[in-house]
Amino acid sequence: MKVLLVDDHPLILAALQTVILGLGDDVTVVGAASAAEARAALRCDADYDLVLLDLALGDADGFEVLTELRAAYPALPIVVVSASDRTSDVIRAIDLGAMGFVPKRSSNDTLTQALRMVMSGGLYVPPMMLGLDPAETAEADTVPDVMRPAGSAPTPAAHQKAPASLEAVGLTPRQGDVLALLLQGKPNKLIARDLNLSVETVKDHVAAVLRALGVSTRTQAVLAVSQMQQQAAQATRRPAEGS
Repeated sequence: MKVLLVDDHPLILAALQTVILGLGDDVTVVGAASAAEARAALRCDADYDLVLLDLALGDADGFEVLTELRAAYPALPIVVVSASDRTSDVIRAIDLGAMGFVPKRSSNDTLTQALRMVMSGGLYVPPMMLGLDPAETAEADTVPDVMRPAGSAPTPAAHQKAPASLEAVGLTPRQGDVLALLLQGKPNKLIARDLNLSVETVKDHVAAVLRALGVSTRTQAVLAVSQMQQQAAQATRRPAEGS
């Protein structure tokens, strides 16, 4: 696995590099201390499996760089690693096509979990944004505010239903294909091209996916899927921890 790490702080760059190298023996990390260095690295060799991007770069706005890289390399997963953990920044990054958002105050284990989830095709956002307690979710209010109808209140924990799994949502195979591309931040035109469908057909599939997930926007869909994936991962870990 080849990772491009973009951060203009030498100590953070070195610390993140150490964590990423711990993912496996076949991991290569290339560091870039600026947006210009990141662009140059990708121009020389675009064969990366993952990009980790800081939002606070000295020579460019991180969100603009995220937008630029998603447009130039649409198949390349990008995870934002930022000193910010503001909900607005998380939502904006996901809306622009990031496959993950990890606050820099997160533990090394959390970063490792996030990167493994993204590399396996999943999405990662901070658990607390999803209403999940990183240590225990069974009694948590698990619906993020962004996914609530206006004016609605959280459901009391005792009566809160666990969100459905992706399997239980009941998407058709084609809707699953559309969701996978939607989660990559691709617009309807690109989804239509990739799946050899008309734009109108894609719009119909996107609408059906949003209805199935119980949300109204693409960003909410990303958050809903991330929530399902993180809860599934936690459920998988619990039996192993109890054995």
